[in-house]
This record gives sequence, structure tokens and C-alpha cells, in this order.
Amino acid sequence: MEATVSWYGPPVDPDGSGMAFSARTGSGHVLAMDGAPAEDGGLLGGRNLAPRPMEVVLAGTGGCTAYDVVLILRRGRHAITRCDVTLKAERATADPKVFTAIHFHFVVVGRALREEAVERAIRLSHEKLCSASVMLAKTAVLTHSFEIREG
Repeated sequence: MEATVSWYGPPVDPDGSGMAFSARTGSGHVLAMDGAPAEDGGLLGGRNLAPRPMEVVLAGTGGCTAYDVVLILRRGRHAITRCDVTLKAERATADPKVFTAIHFHFVVVGRALREEAVERAIRLSHEKLCSASVMLAKTAVLTHSFEIREG
């Protein structure tokens, strides 16, 4: 797996003051990232044109675990029609500002889904399958909740 990250400096950003980056993944996709505007209005902030890099890490973790949950339930022949996961994270206040706590709330939609099956899929993802969750668990306390909806 690989990715190339490039800063949008001059000539795209003529004064070179922005903090926008693009990432080209090994699969050929492009993702934009930007920093928050500088609190003091200085030159070291971003322009809020794209997600922050740590937001991308959080979103990627959500994608990784949702992928696992859907795959596990589908392999178990459960009638899943949708899976949403909302992640809420806390970060350390000092550098490096690692994630210290992340709560995952899953909303799983399907027909006659069993609570035990959904709980098992989430647990397997967090403990064994989702590489992002396993890595983040080294610095953050991971918790989860879920609800099942008919549909």
C-alpha cells in the first residue's frame, strides 16, 4: 500500500501561506486535506477547504470498521440493507495530539437482524479485523454502541 501527499504551494497558492495537501493513493484515488485557519490570522493556517488530516484518519477508521461489519453480516446471510457509524473522538491537548478516546455508534438496518449477530460483528471488527481500530486502540480507549432498525 502506498500514497503520495503533495502540498499545494506556489503556483496553486501564490503566497505559499496555505496548508492544503492532496493525497494520491496507490489505487489511484485523490483526496484533499487542509488545515484549520490560523487562530491568530497568521500565515501558518489552512483555508478550511477540505478535511483535516486527523479527520481523514477518523473517517478511514469508520470506513474500515463499517466494511467489516457489513461483510461479516452478509457472510452470515443476514439481511442487512444499511450500516452507518458515527465516530466521536477526543484528542490529547499536548503534542502529539493523538486520539485518546473514540466512541463508535453503529446504526444497522436490515430485516430481522439479531442483536447477538450485530454485536459479534462489531466486536470482531474492533478486536481482530479492522487494522485502523487495532492501531488506534494503542493510544485511545475505543467504545461502541449500536442500534438495529428494521428496513
